[in-house]
Amino acid sequence: MTKPENNETQRDELRPDIQVVITGRNVEVPEHFKERVNTKLAKISVLDPTLNYFHVELKHEPNPRRADRADKIQITATGKGHIARAEAKEDSFYAALEVALAKMERSLRKVKVRRSISHQGHRAPLGAGQQAAKLVQEAEEARSKQEQYDTDPYEGLVDDVLPGQIVRRKEHPAKPMSVDDALSEMELVGHDFYLFINEETGRPSVVYRRRAFDYGLIALVEEEK
Repeated sequence: MTKPENNETQRDELRPDIQVVITGRNVEVPEHFKERVNTKLAKISVLDPTLNYFHVELKHEPNPRRADRADKIQITATGKGHIARAEAKEDSFYAALEVALAKMERSLRKVKVRRSISHQGHRAPLGAGQQAAKLVQEAEEARSKQEQYDTDPYEGLVDDVLPGQIVRRKEHPAKPMSVDDALSEMELVGHDFYLFINEETGRPSVVYRRRAFDYGLIALVEEEK
């Protein structure tokens, strides 16, 4: 029986600088599940060595109408100024873990290829077109799968909630960044838009998805009096 190579062993072990926090809401997390999470995250972390903190949250949402999606997992990864997030709901935490990890892996791979193409400049090699086409296909597949797990954010609240109300507020510290970095951050969090401060103009701006390969950019400009 041959022994595994060192690099194979390392892929199943977390780097010493990585911290993993696993919490459960309405559920106790057994040790064997924590070990599985650590093994899976060791492979994910290879895609972006700057990520060094992972928060994995398990939540059981008892709902007789949605028993097949009662177990929810959200994975949030942070490191050196950026964040990656993925979540899934399934009939078991093991299934939810696999789906959430697959989403995060797709996002990290897309950003990795995007950055490699960007670093090569506008005159990218011939292979860049095929890479971009593959990214678009993966994005569409990820979006179609994500729709299977997204639910109404107000589900389970009281019935007399009035429509059109602001039900959640968030404030995020922001440092100026390039448009290209903003696009990468949008991919990592899995959103269709991303609000940021453009380092070239100093203005609040938004990048967003359009059709096929295209993105859009919106910037606020002070109205002339």
